[in-house]
Amino acid sequence: MRSSFKILPDCLLGASVLLMLSLASCVQIDDAREAPSDNQKKLSFDISVTREGQPIPGAAVTRSSARSATVESGSRIATMNTDLAFGLVAVDPSSKTLVLDNHPVYGGGQGYSSMFSLSLWEMPEPILFSAYYPYVDAVGYSEDYESYSIPYKAQDTEAGPLVSKTVERAISQLNMLPLVFQHITNDIGYMISDVTPDPQLQGLIHLRRLTAYNVASAGVFTHDIANSSGRWKRQAFFRDITVFEGDARVGVGLEGERFVGASSLVDSFSESRRYYSIPDEIKIGKQYVEVEYDVDSFTVGGYTYDALHGLTSKYMLYGLLPDNVFVYGRQYTFHIGLDLSKVYNQITFNPTVSDWETKIYENNDVF
Repeated sequence: MRSSFKILPDCLLGASVLLMLSLASCVQIDDAREAPSDNQKKLSFDISVTREGQPIPGAAVTRSSARSATVESGSRIATMNTDLAFGLVAVDPSSKTLVLDNHPVYGGGQGYSSMFSLSLWEMPEPILFSAYYPYVDAVGYSEDYESYSIPYKAQDTEAGPLVSKTVERAISQLNMLPLVFQHITNDIGYMISDVTPDPQLQGLIHLRRLTAYNVASAGVFTHDIANSSGRWKRQAFFRDITVFEGDARVGVGLEGERFVGASSLVDSFSESRRYYSIPDEIKIGKQYVEVEYDVDSFTVGGYTYDALHGLTSKYMLYGLLPDNVFVYGRQYTFHIGLDLSKVYNQITFNPTVSDWETKIYENNDVF
């Protein structure tokens, strides 16, 4: 007999997404929205998204204000909304000095652009460039400028923060700056189905609300420039996220399993309601998902049972993931299987909390 609820976290390893920044000409930067002065030139960034080195048709992120782009398989890939600036940092590794101090690069219209001082091009030594998204105005640096720390508030993490791998370039030879951006948060969503084995009890469940509780939503990410690696220091800020609110009949069996959208159950990953989370340690009794649902009236053995409304069950996350931690840069899709026969006993509907079956898929997709 199957357990009454199953959740399969689908960890999709976050592969890097390449954003090519083509530099039209020269590189302390001022607001790109100002007209260039005699000692400045406007710099445009030609941003495109690639997957494993191959361009994805229709996924040029500078052509739309959409926060996410999708490919034919339905997987979501990293993208940048040009309504938000990204931050650019540059360090002279030989003198350990800061060359570009958290410069905001603004988007708008068809892409990103900025103003650069011509004097920067006179620097003889190669410079280490790094970038992150979205821009925040309070970046801190280590004493030797080998790392910088980005404090993200909850509203910043809703954009799905990205940090680039470091690029070393001699300014005098610079005509293109390739930045490989990676997600530094988790992407989380849900699928749901009715796995009741008795055909007489199948297809009676309506999902009304699905809420994730105590989602880590703020912290400081420290990026190691030299090694293109980083770590999170989570701050004590958590929020509850209502993923779904509506009235949707839950499909029967694995073939009826569907993604959870904002107000309906949907067929594709790209249409599902997903949210970003700071990677967090899962603790006993803290992080959980609450499912609220209704059950239609039905007749079994000549007896008609009344419809039931506003039933809720809570399911703890502890014990589902390796070492009880989320890993940044991965997608997690939790599969919820509702079994009415396990919770219905005569006339009384008794929701019970069962262990979730877990599995981590090895055939990872790009995040």
